[in-house]
Amino acid sequence: MYKTLPILAASLLALASCNQKTEQYDASSLDSAAMSAISEESYRNYVAELSSDDFLGRKPFTKGDTLAVQYIEKQFKALGLAPGNGDSYFQEVPMVQIDAKPTNTTWTFSGPKGQVNAKYLDDFVISTPQMNEKVQVADSELVFVGFGIVAPEFDWNDYAGVDVKGKTVVAMVSDPGRYDKNLFKADTMTYYGRWNYKYEEAARQGAAGVILIHETAAASYGWNVVRSGWSGPQLSLVPSADAQNVQFQGWVTTPVANQLFAISDVDASIMEEAKKPGFKARAMGVTTGVDLQSKIRKSASNNVVAQLKGTKRPDEVVIYTAHWDHLGVGEAVDADSIFNGAIDNAAGVSALFEIAKAFQAAKVKPERTIVFMAVTAEEEGLLGSQYYTEHPIFPINKTVGNLNMDAFNAVGATKGVSIVGRGQTELEDYVERSAAKFDRIIVDAGNPSSGGFYRSDHFNFVKMGVPGLFMGSGGDYLETDSVALNKRKEALAGTYHTVADEYNENWDFSGILADIRLFFDIGYTLSMEKVFPNFKAKSEFKELGDKRLSK
Repeated sequence: MYKTLPILAASLLALASCNQKTEQYDASSLDSAAMSAISEESYRNYVAELSSDDFLGRKPFTKGDTLAVQYIEKQFKALGLAPGNGDSYFQEVPMVQIDAKPTNTTWTFSGPKGQVNAKYLDDFVISTPQMNEKVQVADSELVFVGFGIVAPEFDWNDYAGVDVKGKTVVAMVSDPGRYDKNLFKADTMTYYGRWNYKYEEAARQGAAGVILIHETAAASYGWNVVRSGWSGPQLSLVPSADAQNVQFQGWVTTPVANQLFAISDVDASIMEEAKKPGFKARAMGVTTGVDLQSKIRKSASNNVVAQLKGTKRPDEVVIYTAHWDHLGVGEAVDADSIFNGAIDNAAGVSALFEIAKAFQAAKVKPERTIVFMAVTAEEEGLLGSQYYTEHPIFPINKTVGNLNMDAFNAVGATKGVSIVGRGQTELEDYVERSAAKFDRIIVDAGNPSSGGFYRSDHFNFVKMGVPGLFMGSGGDYLETDSVALNKRKEALAGTYHTVADEYNENWDFSGILADIRLFFDIGYTLSMEKVFPNFKAKSEFKELGDKRLSK
């Protein structure tokens, strides 16, 4: 017996070694158990329920807010995920809701060549970031400031040589690269092209107000999106005591802008001059006044946060995000007034659930902690993710990366994968490797001038030096039935930010599920490594990434 013990021990050791080897992570392979856990049936049910009328469009500060976050918490618990904020699944996000309306539905502009009367909602929208019940600005002079950009790294300053303190600046959307590929980042929009940057810069310059000129192609969305998104109650984070804000911020249609130039001292051709280096801002000789009445309400919404603890490096985290909010209840269209937000973004939140199922089913558990975060108030300006990154639950310098899911393609599967803002982060290398496992390729993102890299929640992580990934289907569809494909395209076209963004029988889930599996594999690969991805050398955020990694 004593002679057989060493033999038995050696045999057990060999068996254990063999078992250990089979349970090790192989970065070149796919975990079949995890992949099988991602189910079309359960995903469809999640989307259908979360985008139903019962949730009233999931607008923060409404009953739909409460119902949505409770539903998400319930699913996280059912999936066996631990609370992500101590013993709570919630991170409270204090915000203020300002419901500002003009006292007169006609906005009047007076110039040397006449007067323009713009109609509320049809021709203009207006709001205020000021927490005052009454905002009045009288006889404010309009100054055309081109794109309203100050960008030293691109040798560009639209405010050079002009004093706009107490005045109203008029600016175009997008940035010069859209019109001249030798400027900025060519047709890939920079942050300077975003509307919120233009508001911020106008405030820094001391302007009383800012008016943006809407153009569908440059903005990448129609006036209907401006009308629904920038009218009615507006949410923001509670501003600090030293916050810089303009008195009012508005949009006008292109036809109204042309009318303003027609009554001014400045010809409309100045908009072409503004697209070229050397542009000088000009006073328009037009004045206007603003009188807003506001209802102000302070309250809080919630990010919903859950986690799956890592087995070896639990202090290091990979964060998946998807915003749960949409536009609530608005103007009725064909007797429907609920903005259900099925694709935008019940689809993304439901993907969090499916990815959580995959991690739970994985044969080898993640070594790093996986965080699942459904964030609030994305539609109001990425507020939930902004609050999180300014008040992180998990240290920023221990955050490996952010994988953000915002709207999936329900038309069908594609061979290609499109990375929004390609060329920014080393997470793109992970996309390429994971895509190869699924026999997929990387393709160029459509419409880079839309500034998609700056328009979803990953960007708040990026601003803190954390690589963020925003990707989706791209390129040609695999569908061979052109009739069926075109039917789905037509059914889903033009539904963005409308009451028509609903789950229906036209959805094809094959592409969505393929993208979800890809998101899982990228995060899983990151969770098994020890490296921290950074930004690429030519990214404007590389310095922030280096700073984060040096801590």
